[in-house]
Amino acid sequence: MVIDSVKQLLAEFKPMGWGKDLVDAGFVRAVSEQEQTLQIRLVLPFAGLSWFEQIKEEFDARLRTLTGAQQIEWQCDIEVASMPRAQQLNAVQGIRNILVVASGKGGVGKSTTAVNLALALQKEGARVAILDADIYGPSIPTMLGSRQERPSSHDGKTMLPVEACGLKSNSIGYLVAEQDATIWRGPMASKALAQILHETRWGELDYLVVDMPPGTGDIQLTLAQQVPTSGALIVTTPQDVALADARKGIAMFNKVNVPVLGIIENMSYHVCSACGHHEPLFGTGGGQKMAEQYHLELLGQLPLHIDIRQHLDDGCPTVFFAPEGELAQIYMKLARRVASALYFSGKPIATPLFTLAVDE
Repeated sequence: MVIDSVKQLLAEFKPMGWGKDLVDAGFVRAVSEQEQTLQIRLVLPFAGLSWFEQIKEEFDARLRTLTGAQQIEWQCDIEVASMPRAQQLNAVQGIRNILVVASGKGGVGKSTTAVNLALALQKEGARVAILDADIYGPSIPTMLGSRQERPSSHDGKTMLPVEACGLKSNSIGYLVAEQDATIWRGPMASKALAQILHETRWGELDYLVVDMPPGTGDIQLTLAQQVPTSGALIVTTPQDVALADARKGIAMFNKVNVPVLGIIENMSYHVCSACGHHEPLFGTGGGQKMAEQYHLELLGQLPLHIDIRQHLDDGCPTVFFAPEGELAQIYMKLARRVASALYFSGKPIATPLFTLAVDE
């Protein structure tokens, strides 16, 4: 009876975006009572360490009152599930899920969002790396402060990713000199990206975040068809011109049967660095209206703040530079929403057995 009462109370926990509550979703793996100690084991199949702290804060005292237990021993684990891949493409060695971050046009902060999202997913308990798929304008190496690095190779055939700010990454920007222009036609650019994706020894990852090139042209379409994507994220700003292009991005992914998990509205409001005043420079409500139109989630509304820009120019993204700060917490919230949206978007699949080790 005590166990039933505990589960009934824990069933109250259902954050926004979750398809089921904590108990119905099967995230409460075990409840037991020994002497005056209540033992609870929770497992989340997606990134979300912060939710454990929220659960403890919300229910610890209430559960002790309910059961008469003197203390509660919480065992909390993250075991990220593998989700279905678009067009049933074969998985990339060692990677459970691929999240592509896209935009219909440049200048909306797609790469800024991608790199901070990757770092936030990592802080939320997942194994994460980022692939800079913007062949013509790679910016992730600069944002991570690793522009002068080069991937190493043990066998002359595969590459080890560059690690910076605690995050694994690879990019054409590591392979081409900074002053050189990448003058390639679409097929050559697509082939180059496929090589970087498949010939990088990523190790075992829960999420690979792919920063897609902006737009919806031939190369974007080819990449959408070739990358075994678990879900796509559309980054836009609230202004009408950005929203119009974002709609094209949604249409492109729909045509190639890549599930769009939701919309991220960047530069939703400007935060004054002097007084903290919030002002919607680019309008309001655009992302929400588009989400409603396409029956998608508005996963997050991110601010326009000088610190975000400064951190990236310094090669130290906000989530890494000030992980406990207010701006980083906004990205952490976004990461939790993205991870849970992916999990609840479909039925988990069997995780392939991976035998290739990074240090072989």
